[in-house]
Amino acid sequence: MNKNRICFFTAILITVFSSVVYGQTYVSQENETDSASFFSSPIPLGEIVVSSLRVNRHVKELPTSLAVVGAYDYQRQSAFTLSHVLAGEPGISMGSDGVWATNINIRGLSEKRLVTLIDGNRVETATDLTASLSMVDVNDIRRVEVIKGAQSSLYGTGAMGGIVNIITKDGSFAGKPYLSANIISGYASANNLFNGHAAINTGSEKWYLRISGAYSNANDIQTPEGVLPNSGFTTNNIKVKSGFKPFASHVFKIQYQHNHATDVGIPGGAAFPGPAEATYTDIGRDLLDASYEITDITNKLASLKMNFFTQYILRDVAMKPNTVKETTLPDGNIQRTTPELFTPTGIHLTNGGQVQSTWNISGNNTLIAGIDVWARKLTTDREKYITIDILNPEEEIIKTNNVERGETPIPESMFGSAGLFLQDETRLLNDKLTLIVGGRTDGIWIKNKQGYDVDYLIVNGNRDDSPPTRRITFEERSEHNYSWSANAGLLYKLLNDMDVSLNFARSFRAPSLEESYKYIDLGNFVRLGDPSLDPESGYSADLGLRIWKPKFTFQAGAYANRLTNMIIETPGEFVYTLTSGGVTDTVPALINTNVSKALLYGADFKLQYNVYRGLVLFCSMSYTLGRDTEAGENLPQIPPLKGQMGVRYTYPGIGSAEITVTGASKQDKIAEGELETDGYTRTDLAFNSTKINLGPSGLQFFAGIDNLTNISYTNHLTTNRGEISVEPGRNVYLRLKISF
Repeated sequence: MNKNRICFFTAILITVFSSVVYGQTYVSQENETDSASFFSSPIPLGEIVVSSLRVNRHVKELPTSLAVVGAYDYQRQSAFTLSHVLAGEPGISMGSDGVWATNINIRGLSEKRLVTLIDGNRVETATDLTASLSMVDVNDIRRVEVIKGAQSSLYGTGAMGGIVNIITKDGSFAGKPYLSANIISGYASANNLFNGHAAINTGSEKWYLRISGAYSNANDIQTPEGVLPNSGFTTNNIKVKSGFKPFASHVFKIQYQHNHATDVGIPGGAAFPGPAEATYTDIGRDLLDASYEITDITNKLASLKMNFFTQYILRDVAMKPNTVKETTLPDGNIQRTTPELFTPTGIHLTNGGQVQSTWNISGNNTLIAGIDVWARKLTTDREKYITIDILNPEEEIIKTNNVERGETPIPESMFGSAGLFLQDETRLLNDKLTLIVGGRTDGIWIKNKQGYDVDYLIVNGNRDDSPPTRRITFEERSEHNYSWSANAGLLYKLLNDMDVSLNFARSFRAPSLEESYKYIDLGNFVRLGDPSLDPESGYSADLGLRIWKPKFTFQAGAYANRLTNMIIETPGEFVYTLTSGGVTDTVPALINTNVSKALLYGADFKLQYNVYRGLVLFCSMSYTLGRDTEAGENLPQIPPLKGQMGVRYTYPGIGSAEITVTGASKQDKIAEGELETDGYTRTDLAFNSTKINLGPSGLQFFAGIDNLTNISYTNHLTTNRGEISVEPGRNVYLRLKISF
């Protein structure tokens, strides 16, 4: 609460200062919020401008299947993380490893087959426990644009299932100097979550500066069946964005983002099987991004933009295995092995740059051409602390060995990509027909240093840097791949307020560093990567229908996505060499291999109907089927049939209230090793006021109740080891926004 008071009084001083120095009140870009448009227009009419296709266009002008979630949606919902709000969109489902570490699934494809961007910059981190969507302050989100399906060839490897582009709030240029600020403070009862956010904006005609920061702290989550242990977290965020106009039609922008979390419980996660207790002791993301754009260069060349970014992600984990293994020795004694603590660390450094040109070939033709280069370096290490007791037949301890084992789970390695992309947009038949055709070719290279299954052993304080049982896991090598992707989209206006779209795409995904170089020793077998894996490829089609009437909007899509060369684990043998003497041997293994072919297909829709004045009915539904066509089995991690319906009433000058019922069917179309989950329905309430003007400042209130009836239900996509069998219970949340 002290942090909140400091922010509050700082904002008051800023308001007084701005009134004295500038003698005026300026409404910043941020404060021209979605709330203003929300109250003036009860339902969206496709007029939101999006940028994920690298050119600004209204949603209704694009044939792409899109979901756009704005800042106002995050303010009026509980929004534990970004994923919780996105999951309300049709075709998008949420998975989690707790409350903080969340991810999304788009039309049956999970995070490893999606590209995540923050302000257009790739987020590259491990795919076992990504948390990439959690390393963003939800109060700092301007909007999130989700391209559903492989409909964009602009971003290269990984975009088989879609694009998630998180666009954070920015400052703005203005005709006169200005200074503004805001504070957002909130509370959620399900985990005693407190969060506070503050931002300051200033600028003029030639420059602007925005500084924001946030702090959150949460305890373990309450469920209808009790407390979910090890699910609390603490986070803090700092962001600085600045813009400068050195010349007419020239804009230089730079930003720095620091997102940091500590003591983040991971109550679920396939990476930590059994009864293990795992925690992110330290996880963070640092982004430095700079761009320079020149516009109106010639009649044909509309803009030239250059961008560079560097992103550093640190993941420190502490894991207590909580398992004991006993072995009877030849002399009759018993060896009891107790793993005390494992501390894996991963450092992910991604550097990238882009050059993009936009050409207005004619009044109805726009061409985008560019170069995109990026590389990810991965460094990992792990320390294991193990106690080995020797017991006599009477189970009396006669000797104890304390062992520290140093490991490199994945050898130091790098993944690089260089691509050329083109996209052409043509409007025909008096703008009734829009064609978008794009293509991209990429060169992919990966390389690694030699890897070992153990780096050193310390037994009772005595260190050995060349243990006789050390195995060579991966020889030093490099691999190169070339691939291509393409998409073609058509949008035809049947009427002024009705259109149909058709999209075809070819996509690819190069194997990740984890899939190439993974080495996890589970005792009697290992899980092993393969650096010679081929890229996955996919072909997809999407058919859509949209209606944009002032009282009624409707968006529906049917889709099919066929994937080949899918990477899965298959039984095999790991042939290894010992560093001492070159002795070879084998051990059973699950090895990443290109074998599977898959087909995903389904449909989703969303509608809103303005029944009378401020009364709006809304409804959405989505369904996906996924089959491994080569094995004749169901694909894993396919969400069940889910839907949402509700009613919202807005009273001008007062605010709005809505009730939403979300439901999912039983999921019994499961892959081997998955569990069936029952269907459920959950009821949520949300309330918010309009902005209350108090002289130079304004107030806005938000409140709601999630899971009103406190039902117990399971999310099928929750990766779990038996811990996360039930989702959060009744949650009362409050939020206050003060703007100056």
